[in-house]
Amino acid sequence: MSSPRRPGSQPSRGGRAPWSPRGERGRLPPVSRALGSFQLGHQDNIPSCTPVQRALMLLTPSLEKLQAVKCRMLEAMDKGLSRQTHAQATVRMLPTFICSTPDGTEKGDLMVVELCQSHVRTLFVTLLGDGNQSPQLMYKIFDMPADMLQGTGEALFDFIAQCVHKFLEEIGSPQHRLPLGFVFPFSCRQTGLGKAELISWSKGFQCSDVEGKDVVQLLQAAINKLELYHVQVIALLNDTVGTMMASSWGGKPCEIALVTGTGTNSCFMAEAELVEVVEESNGRMCVNSEWGCFGDDGALGDVLTPYDHRVDQESSNPGERRFEKMVGGLYLGEIVRHAVLMLATEQALFVGASTSVLGAKDAFKTQQVLEIMDNETGMAKARSALEALGLQPSERDCCRVQQICRAVVSRAAALSATGLAAILSLMCRSRELERLVVNVGVDGELYRAHARFGEILQSVAGLLAPECTATLVPSADTNGLGVAMVTAVAQRLLTQRHEVEQLLAPLRLSRADLERVQALMRQEMERGLGRDSNADASVRMLPTYVCNTPDGTERGDFLALDLGGTNFRVLVVRVMQEGIHMASEIYVVPTSVMQGTGEALFDHIVECIMDFQRKQNLMEQVLPLGFTFSFPCQQLGLDKAVLLTWTKGFSASGCVGQDVVQLLRDAAQRKQHVALKVVAVVNDTVGTMMACGYDDPKCEIGLIVGTGTNACYMEERKNVGTVEGDEGRMCINMEWGAFGDNGCLDDIFTTFDRMVDEKTINAGKQRFEKLISGMYLGEIVRHILLAMVDKQLLFRGKPSLKLQTRDIFQTTFLSTIETDGLALQQVQGILRDLELDASFEDSVLVREVCQTVSLRAAQLCAAGLAAVVEKMRENRGLAQLAITVGVDGTLYKMHPHFSQNLQQMLQDLAPNCAVTFLQSEDGSGKGAALVAAVACRETSP
Repeated sequence: MSSPRRPGSQPSRGGRAPWSPRGERGRLPPVSRALGSFQLGHQDNIPSCTPVQRALMLLTPSLEKLQAVKCRMLEAMDKGLSRQTHAQATVRMLPTFICSTPDGTEKGDLMVVELCQSHVRTLFVTLLGDGNQSPQLMYKIFDMPADMLQGTGEALFDFIAQCVHKFLEEIGSPQHRLPLGFVFPFSCRQTGLGKAELISWSKGFQCSDVEGKDVVQLLQAAINKLELYHVQVIALLNDTVGTMMASSWGGKPCEIALVTGTGTNSCFMAEAELVEVVEESNGRMCVNSEWGCFGDDGALGDVLTPYDHRVDQESSNPGERRFEKMVGGLYLGEIVRHAVLMLATEQALFVGASTSVLGAKDAFKTQQVLEIMDNETGMAKARSALEALGLQPSERDCCRVQQICRAVVSRAAALSATGLAAILSLMCRSRELERLVVNVGVDGELYRAHARFGEILQSVAGLLAPECTATLVPSADTNGLGVAMVTAVAQRLLTQRHEVEQLLAPLRLSRADLERVQALMRQEMERGLGRDSNADASVRMLPTYVCNTPDGTERGDFLALDLGGTNFRVLVVRVMQEGIHMASEIYVVPTSVMQGTGEALFDHIVECIMDFQRKQNLMEQVLPLGFTFSFPCQQLGLDKAVLLTWTKGFSASGCVGQDVVQLLRDAAQRKQHVALKVVAVVNDTVGTMMACGYDDPKCEIGLIVGTGTNACYMEERKNVGTVEGDEGRMCINMEWGAFGDNGCLDDIFTTFDRMVDEKTINAGKQRFEKLISGMYLGEIVRHILLAMVDKQLLFRGKPSLKLQTRDIFQTTFLSTIETDGLALQQVQGILRDLELDASFEDSVLVREVCQTVSLRAAQLCAAGLAAVVEKMRENRGLAQLAITVGVDGTLYKMHPHFSQNLQQMLQDLAPNCAVTFLQSEDGSGKGAALVAAVACRETSP
């Protein structure tokens, strides 16, 4: 056996002239032939004319009418895609669970078995992973007994299994696992790639005890009866999908397929988020339209002719599959027969002759209709067909019968084009494109038998969907390679999914994992609070000497200084009865200053404070100042904090182990700036809690999830073993970013986390932070993507040099890529900026990696927070705790799902705590000023 020839292509574009009425036998130019006899408004107002003219007009819907039909088809498709209306939809839009087209990496042995109208076709294919350039094929056709179509389902599936067995015996199939794709060309409700219930039989089949059953299971059971346990049915396939796959060649995937044969159907790659009946919401999924039933609700009432109604009444399923009965080859001969019979009854044909023979069903075959249409031999074929029925046609009779045949087939092509135009417009709309350029695989006897059908198809589709450019690709699937490719893609996706799951499994934490993290956090918190155990705790639990939150009585003007990165701010905060008003300015800390001497750093800070005060006319005032210093410190008093270590790229000498407030005061003295009164030093987490506490008195927790992460909360002072006194409460700065530095989280750390950690400036430190915060998530994703490339799961195994660059994949990319409704083209754009040639499947997988990493971060954050709220609840002896968390940080605020994932998991882990989250507005600035304000309130008479 040989592989099929590569298909040619016919471009379809909008802008062709509408059909002009031509009924003569003469050869028309290509465009005119394609447009046949369409004019606007024919059918709506048929003037007084001859019976033949009237018949032709009835069979020639206007372009306006076709536009209306397209709109109705779009409405029917939308209904089929919607979860709410799917069950009532006439166009069922059935998901196939095929989310990819061939990419050339498909490899290995596979088998296809196809149930056809009168036979079963078996196919054995070996793919070499060479871009599918040289598939090795063997196939055999087994004739099926005619009575089997009306027999039992068990007999049918046993017969198919026996065909598989005989075929494998003949070719000497190896005994290794053999994936099998089952081509079952009937309407099925699929709930998975290999799980599908038959909705209803058609095409003359009516086997008992199959409808409502899983046909994949029925076939697998029949195969197992024959002890072919190595043959596994992995996918139910549709012949229409096979057409789409067979038309995907030369690196140009085909995303639509149209079949116009005995019946008619279409499929296309829809945006997965549109397919509401399945949970999958990423990427694209092939949807089997099953559009043959379009019009069963009356939507085609103004297009149906008396001939269509008679064909429907004589069919085995009256009132059903109305669109197919106007388009499918099974019915075109019958439409012609009824049109000719009515004309004969009106004495417009075969005058004076007996035409009772035309009353017999199937007097005209569709094949004869197609032959009669031919410009060269059509008249002779018409005469031969009519004489075979015992009629004695005149030249004029033959001409008019030819006109009727052309009109019936032209209408079928135009209606097919109308459905195609609806799909094109739906795809263009859902992908948010100005112009859709797409390949359409086309197959079926009607399309192959007459060039005019294809010409009409491309012309009318162009007129009805001018925003789309479709290239019609004739399917070359003469030996079943298309459906074999569907099976190969299904097998590739299953294998890929298994490898992806294995790779991502360590990052997917179970409920038990998170409960254990929560327990470990609680354990480390207790150690950090203990006088004797504090030195060995990974969670330092540093006292802040902030013992109260705002109560609303604070008043006055305060300065705030916010130092936590390469930029820092100076603010003046006015706390008044009507609210808080602020003015601020941002100053830069040059790298040379960040990494120079401590004296130079604090001199620079004081100079900036003085500059700000001059601009605000505050040089003559001595205002209390709150200093937000977002680095790990051991606080010895409200205005005394010893720097434990630098982070965030700072390394100024002479600072670690020193009181940062005193360093600031010393710099003020050097600059002779006496109007500097530092009353409190806080970190950004405490500032966040205080800023939110001004608006909500229940806010007693602060949380930062941004570049770094930390938390603070109001602990009972009697539990704080590292300070004197038992009365009241004190805010504890947890410094939880270092949780796990003692090894207690080693089993949570993955290979990717270790790779990231090893390349940081503080390897082995801040390990909890490196699982959660924005500084590291993008880098974790980058290492996972590199591993996937190495396993040939992404970008066809070809990484870019950029992807191998540290920190090139920014955490902001995660927020963008995970945004709901973001088109995959935009994800591809991000990846293209990294010089990655990403397919849509690659984009889906990258999104999944981002979602996995960000979800883990949110869940770990929730586990830590659950330990905090549960401790507070137990401290206070409450059955239920109502508490507010003041929260800040770009990851929490900007990521589309982080906050929701965190809150949901927190509710699961701490069900006895009702936690409200309040986003901070400038915790580092306003919060620091409020700490100063509360301190001044407490010292006021």
